[in-house]
Amino acid sequence: MRDDDVLQRLPPLLLLLLMMLPLAGVVRGQQQQMPAPTVPELNKLTRDVADFISDQFSFCVADPVEDWNEAFNYTSDVGFVQNCLAETRGDLAGRLCTPAEVKFYFSSLYDRKGEKNLFLKTNINCNRTSWVQGCEPGWACSVGSGPAPQNNIPPRTTSCQPCCEGFFCPRGLTCMLPCPLGSYCPRAIANTTTGLCDPYKYQITPNTTGCGGADTWADFGSTEEMFCPAGYYCPTPTKKEPCSKGHYCRLGSTTEDKCIIKGSCKEKTENENIVILGGCLVGLLFVFLLIIYNCSGQFLTIREKRKAKSRENAIQLARQQLKAHEGWKAARRLARKHVNDMQSHLSRTFSRRRSFLQHPDSENSSHRLQEAPLFMGQELSDSAVFSAHSTDEISEVMPSVVVDVSNDGEIVAGKDRAAPKGKHRSTHTQIFKYAYGEIEKEKVRQQENKNLTFTGVLSMVTEQQKEITRPLLKVEFKDLTLSLGKKKLLRSINGELRPGRVTAVMGPSGAGKTTFLNAVTGKVAGYKVSGSVLVNGRNDNIRSYKKVIGFVPQDDVVHGNLTVEENLWFSAKCRLSATTVHRNKVLTVERVIDSLDLQGVRSSLVGTVEKRGISGGQRKRVNVGIEMVMEPSLLILDEPTSGLDSSSSQLLLRALRHEALEGVNVCAVVHQPSYTLYNMFDDLILLAKGGLIVYNGPVKSVEDYFSTLEINVPERVNPPDHYIDILEGIVKPESGINAKHLPLHWMLYNGYEVPSDMQDDLKAMGEQRPHMGSSPSTGSTPHCLPHLRNAFAEERDRIEHHLSKPKDLSSRRTPGVIRQYKYYLGRVTKQRLREARLLAVDFLILGLAGICLGTIAKLSDPTFGMPGYIYTIIAVSLLCKIAALRSFSLERLQYLRERESGMSSLAYFLARDTIDHFSTVVKPIAYLSMFYYFNNPRSSIADNYVVLLALVYCVTGIGYTFAICFNPGSAQLCSALIPVVLTLLSTQKNTPSILKNLCYAKWALEGFIIVNAKRYPGVWLITRCGLLFRSGFDIHHYMICILVLFMYGLFFRIVAFVALILLKKR
Repeated sequence: MRDDDVLQRLPPLLLLLLMMLPLAGVVRGQQQQMPAPTVPELNKLTRDVADFISDQFSFCVADPVEDWNEAFNYTSDVGFVQNCLAETRGDLAGRLCTPAEVKFYFSSLYDRKGEKNLFLKTNINCNRTSWVQGCEPGWACSVGSGPAPQNNIPPRTTSCQPCCEGFFCPRGLTCMLPCPLGSYCPRAIANTTTGLCDPYKYQITPNTTGCGGADTWADFGSTEEMFCPAGYYCPTPTKKEPCSKGHYCRLGSTTEDKCIIKGSCKEKTENENIVILGGCLVGLLFVFLLIIYNCSGQFLTIREKRKAKSRENAIQLARQQLKAHEGWKAARRLARKHVNDMQSHLSRTFSRRRSFLQHPDSENSSHRLQEAPLFMGQELSDSAVFSAHSTDEISEVMPSVVVDVSNDGEIVAGKDRAAPKGKHRSTHTQIFKYAYGEIEKEKVRQQENKNLTFTGVLSMVTEQQKEITRPLLKVEFKDLTLSLGKKKLLRSINGELRPGRVTAVMGPSGAGKTTFLNAVTGKVAGYKVSGSVLVNGRNDNIRSYKKVIGFVPQDDVVHGNLTVEENLWFSAKCRLSATTVHRNKVLTVERVIDSLDLQGVRSSLVGTVEKRGISGGQRKRVNVGIEMVMEPSLLILDEPTSGLDSSSSQLLLRALRHEALEGVNVCAVVHQPSYTLYNMFDDLILLAKGGLIVYNGPVKSVEDYFSTLEINVPERVNPPDHYIDILEGIVKPESGINAKHLPLHWMLYNGYEVPSDMQDDLKAMGEQRPHMGSSPSTGSTPHCLPHLRNAFAEERDRIEHHLSKPKDLSSRRTPGVIRQYKYYLGRVTKQRLREARLLAVDFLILGLAGICLGTIAKLSDPTFGMPGYIYTIIAVSLLCKIAALRSFSLERLQYLRERESGMSSLAYFLARDTIDHFSTVVKPIAYLSMFYYFNNPRSSIADNYVVLLALVYCVTGIGYTFAICFNPGSAQLCSALIPVVLTLLSTQKNTPSILKNLCYAKWALEGFIIVNAKRYPGVWLITRCGLLFRSGFDIHHYMICILVLFMYGLFFRIVAFVALILLKKR
């Protein structure tokens, strides 16, 4: 292999070679007679070298001028050069190495395989036949008087003498090279005990007069004795000064550095001991985490107490309003009775003058009416809400009163007064007062409507129809069949769900009740569907109405780290119309809380598996309330009464019936309801095993229908239990009808088409089928649809694409992505505050990891702290990835429910990522506050923080991807293995460069090494270049490393968001 090839493989050595070219030019130009070099000439020399290498060899030189001035700028003290001139009698130029010698020296340091070689090759001056004294380490000779060859090593064998102080003379060469700043190159002293030349490690060669000077300069591992020792600083290569008290001097220092704590640094201190600062930071971090651990919930509690106080005042005001309103109504009834009595008396006495006498008595009655409240002694509240509701002539003259709340909380009555100027009336108390006033009025109206006549019922319904603002949805299903492979889950389902009615879906286990609800709501991904689902008589996609459809899952999918009220409020804000005013939202939420009897636990956390919250029945009601607050037009509930006692079930059914009065289409799957609960339903859908309908109609007609089949309910037996026992085969009908033929009886009873695969069962029925009356729905026509299964198979791809992007037909404009992002941001902030203890534990573990790694992996100057940074990358990646898994894996079911209801997935993802930025910023501080002060690297804490911040941002995005794409167990395993594997790949020499560049650990490690390498100037230059060359790093790639890490984090966040949209983890 040629020398040029070796040099191409060893750029750090060529860099030093080229550094010597200007020096060699000086030799050629001056020959024998050279004037003493001056300061301007030396400055020009360093500038020329810096300009030349800035373009060719910049991978390990951050700033050419600064780096080379720190290595070879002797202008501050050129005494050692003057001394050398004196020692050589002005022959300094004749003893400096030429370019050919410099090239020869560095090319011989390594063999053809790139391994270190301690011995130089032979040359014209030093070989087997010619070995002058200048060939020994630390010795140099003068060049001959003849002309110097252009490209070869010149003969240099005369006037051999020890190498000057401040220069080094390699073994096998007879010339001198200057020592860099940060080195200590004195004349060697012979050690008679060891036979070595101290402080160097070469032996005294026989036939020599003694030791010479420094022998070689290379990387730290080969020439560590040339470096200025720790505890001393070397302003020039020939001066070594001990560190004074209050200062410390690292290995290879040219100046002494001040200690932060002066008392901790004695004389000759090698490194500042800042473990004390680390201990103080540990204490502060512990106190900070202790405060977070104990006081995290207080931030939210204070606000909740303020709202609770306003709410209590509003409730009290509303009840006083109702009490005052009832007083006015009683007075009005008394006045009317008095007027009627007077009219009757006067009509009997003065029948002919009746019209004349009636008028003044009416006035007197009105006067009495005005005085009536004063005699009743009622404490009146604000009548502004109630006084304007009646159009009766008597109520028009009622005095306007207002309730005021004194400082001691006492409610007093007074005259109405206008709101002060500049003060908005819509305070929390005013809004709550409006909401509870409306709720109390509704309760009174319901109480009055209990014993209404038929005319009163009609008038009540007419009044309520005027108040209905949500769209009405009537859902019809015709010949609906659902298949999974060859198995049919639903078969020939025909019927309808009507608005304003509560429908119960019952049947034995395995009858397909939940599947039926999913089919009705359009959640049929992966199934083969035939038949049709009509919405208001139109063949629209049911998912087009998802903004006004509420689906209550069987499991209680609620946020356990939110209170009852917060769960309901978030659903209301994100799913109610964007045009709904705030006080109407308050009214909706408060109405649901009141109807579901959740007042007592509204401020209580729902609870999780680890942390106990409200009871199971209350949790079930919260699960229902989340859908009720969004004012749905179609409310589907999957077993809402499971796990509830009889009273709780009746309370829930009363709330559902109240929703039905608002025009809501309610359908619920129930198991074994009590007789009272059963009679609270309007309609019944009874399913048999195999997904076949046995009955679909009013609850009042179910017994009449089964009586036509000679199936009668025994006394003291609940009808639904009896029918389900028959379908299960536990009870056999007295009529002898086979239970599996009941769906056929229903089809024939209504004139539906019997499926082809049930024709054999139809024949088996034979003449045993009893005589059946006409259908209860008089005038109805059988529903016959064409067979669509083959057509569906052909159009499956097109239909699935259509289902994935349904057009919105709900006529409800919910808040956009930005407003939902704001709502999600508030919710996640509350969750994080309540999870502050977990966050504190994360910070504590990071701090402990920093202490352990900073203590174990002590800074090693030759490696620039690389082992400690490798451990840092592994530890921080592992801990931050595992912490990032909690952001999405724990709320997967809640997210799926919210996404199905039409909420923005982008707002959800961005809000959680935004809040996690707090951890991204703080976690590097928690780690570095321990690691930096126990490891004490040369780079600044700010530079390390920037790299670590980019690393945490990157691995957090990777953690998001693992949390969304994998189940929790696999995600944790990947989070633990991936950092180790990628770090090992990025640090192995035989790893392909393409694969290395794909590892984020490579860019993080390069960033850490670069910020540290910049703090190793002067004598460390060859060590720096060698380490960067072997690792494949570039000192100018610092910003690229930071940018790549942030781009990796952004890329994996995009991947995580796409996976969040496309994947559905089971």
